[in-house]
Amino acid sequence: MQQDSSPDARPEAAKIRITALNSTILFVLAYLVANGAYQLATVVVADQLHIPGVWHLSRIEFLIANKQWWYEAVLSVYGAGPLACLGLMLAATVAFWKWARLQRGLFKLFVLWVALHACNQLLGNVMAGTLTQSGFWFVPSYLFRMGHLPSVVLAILAGVLEIVMGYFAAIAFLQSHDSITLMRFENRGKLIWWNIFVPWLAGSAVLALLKWPDLTINERLTFVTLLLLLGPMALGCANELMEPIIEQPKKTQLALGLALLTAAALIGWRIVLGHGISFS
Repeated sequence: MQQDSSPDARPEAAKIRITALNSTILFVLAYLVANGAYQLATVVVADQLHIPGVWHLSRIEFLIANKQWWYEAVLSVYGAGPLACLGLMLAATVAFWKWARLQRGLFKLFVLWVALHACNQLLGNVMAGTLTQSGFWFVPSYLFRMGHLPSVVLAILAGVLEIVMGYFAAIAFLQSHDSITLMRFENRGKLIWWNIFVPWLAGSAVLALLKWPDLTINERLTFVTLLLLLGPMALGCANELMEPIIEQPKKTQLALGLALLTAAALIGWRIVLGHGISFS
């Protein structure tokens, strides 16, 4: 059987560019939400424990010596960010599945990117912290007192979990798109490239520039660990034959309001954290 090669079945170049740009905008905005939640939770807990520090563009600098840390403080401060992102991931996942996926427009894609970024802020930071012996790495190190073994085991489990979760996120990713044309199976490769990998490449570049020169090795690694979610998700999308679930999707157009909101968030992040915010 020959595939339909009519003009209606081929995605227009303009539609592809617009969907890619919208996806990139949402990628960046969702990252700021998830990363902001991670760092804000860490700062709030540290401030409550009267641990002085400075919140920078890409890191939180604590102004106490290593010997001044105590057991509960380590677990509370370095566990706050992952716990916040776990809550955010669960909330976004439930919101997407119960409500957002059935709506028209871009909000459902934003909710999905929030869930993916929150997942990677949680699991990706476990892997990144293990490699750099920083951040969440301190939690299992202090909790189990067994050297590097617990952290390494957790990092491996985190990587495996991201791969599995990424594959099962494929259906959610397909449900987050309104374009009937791009959802056609013969156009699935374009949908995957322009709406998964292009946003990852372009969005990561924008975020790296935002946080330069303060960009930490940990954060660079989390950009990479996100591929453990996105790669399997792309594979799942390539093999999934589902049809669009929105009967009358919105017309594909540039989300100018979201673009302005994201630009304002980027500028605000740079201005507010550019010189650091002291706490406690």
